[in-house]
Amino acid sequence: MRFISTRGLSPSLGFSDAVATGLAPDGGLYLPESLPPFSAAELSRLASLGYAELCFEFLRRFATDVPAAALREMIQRSYATFSHPDIAPLVRLQDDLYVLELFHGPTLAFKDFALQLLGNLYEHQCRQRGERINVLGATSGDTGSAAIHGLLGKPGTAIFILYPEGRTSPLQERQMACTGATNVHALAIEGTFDDAQAIVKELFGDQAFRIGHRLSAVNSINLARVLAQCVYYLFAWLRLPQRVAREAEFVVPTGNFGNVLAGWMLQRMGVPLRGFRVATNQNDILYRLFTTGEYRVGAVAPSLAPSMDIQIASNFERFLYYSVRRDGARVREIMQTFRNTGRYVFDSFDRATFTASRCTDDEIARLIGHAHRTWGYVADPHTACGFKDLAPDRPSVVLATASPAKFPETLKQVLGFEPTDPSLELLKRRPLSKHLLPARTEAVRAFVEAHAV
Repeated sequence: MRFISTRGLSPSLGFSDAVATGLAPDGGLYLPESLPPFSAAELSRLASLGYAELCFEFLRRFATDVPAAALREMIQRSYATFSHPDIAPLVRLQDDLYVLELFHGPTLAFKDFALQLLGNLYEHQCRQRGERINVLGATSGDTGSAAIHGLLGKPGTAIFILYPEGRTSPLQERQMACTGATNVHALAIEGTFDDAQAIVKELFGDQAFRIGHRLSAVNSINLARVLAQCVYYLFAWLRLPQRVAREAEFVVPTGNFGNVLAGWMLQRMGVPLRGFRVATNQNDILYRLFTTGEYRVGAVAPSLAPSMDIQIASNFERFLYYSVRRDGARVREIMQTFRNTGRYVFDSFDRATFTASRCTDDEIARLIGHAHRTWGYVADPHTACGFKDLAPDRPSVVLATASPAKFPETLKQVLGFEPTDPSLELLKRRPLSKHLLPARTEAVRAFVEAHAV
């Protein structure tokens, strides 16, 4: 299997090299050269598999340059860190309403599904090739902590995570800045997530710097992130009652579009997922995209769901690539227009597959209260966005993207009590170790140069 850039100007790579490279040299994002289809017989065979074995069966279609035994061992090790025996349990709240819980990993967020595995892939590559790697990423909350915990103490690696100062939850910051690991560098940027993401992209665009420091990416620009996330959609779909599986809409809280893109790619591989609802907070660029066809950047407003405080959705380019029939030149043209004007309008759009909803902070609080009163379910602020405007004529599967224990202040204010988790209680007693930097590429470049392995 080869992997190609959405912009069409970079050579194709094998899986391991595409993972290690992260962002393509032409500024595009890697995608599989083709999406291998699933037959009905294959899906029937996979239905009885546990999560780790299902992940192996899925990823071996793409990671063809990784020995099967090594891939299976990495996957088993990645999901051994999860606290629930089902890894991604499916919880039925009422007739035709399910929650897919994706927060039972070590940092209590859905990002653990990909980043525990990605950390083990990096470790495998360093060992096999005798090379070192410096991992660089930006986060609006959960990606950074999950990436850090995937690489804690791994030899031959250093990780640099940029996040907006004061715009993550206190516990999200502690998960990044209280590890005590010498290979971890938490960089608080005086700006927004989009500022941090722009710095990361600029540094990856400097080919001499990227190659000289062996930079790799952990953001959802890394193709391994999206591929690993496809698996929990497949796992859930195989476990739903047959009627529900045929009709269900998967409701996905998302800001960067990577989470919902994974489900959509699985649909393109022949798994009959009916459709997706994109659930956003008040930073609603994706809501506006799927309701008007216009992709336009606005100002970022801090919210109760900080992981979705985003205006430039990195994975939009992968979706765009398929939307323009895999035309790299057209992708380059559209992305240039977007850079120049901050907007792009689609002539036509697939509204049969995607619907969207938007939540203000007041609505998030109301939905948290509603879920608890109605079903006895405690939802974090991001998951709560998924309970708005559920389709009345079809079943829904809401993706629960983070543990409510990561947002104790909000939950205490709304429900009158604070959910807890032992791992988070331990963090409260540890000192913060972070580096405050201006939102300037040169400041981050200098820090990486001084601390790279």
